[in-house]
Amino acid sequence: CAQNLGISYSTLSKWVKEFRESGDIVVRGSGNYASDEEKENARLRRELRDTKDALDVLKKAIGILGK
Repeated sequence: CAQNLGISYSTLSKWVKEFRESGDIVVRGSGNYASDEEKENARLRRELRDTKDALDVLKKAIGILGK
């Protein structure tokens, strides 16, 4: 199972142990958010980063074309 999931055997064993003890697995994988608010915040952070990158490119282009 661990190999099929692309995780180590120890990680799978830890998850099984946690599930047996508490009935739940507290680990959340990448891309899984605890709430819609956290998901929206992550989306906005990505959008802000992309916008800043685009602005940097435009500033460099203006500098090159302005010469």
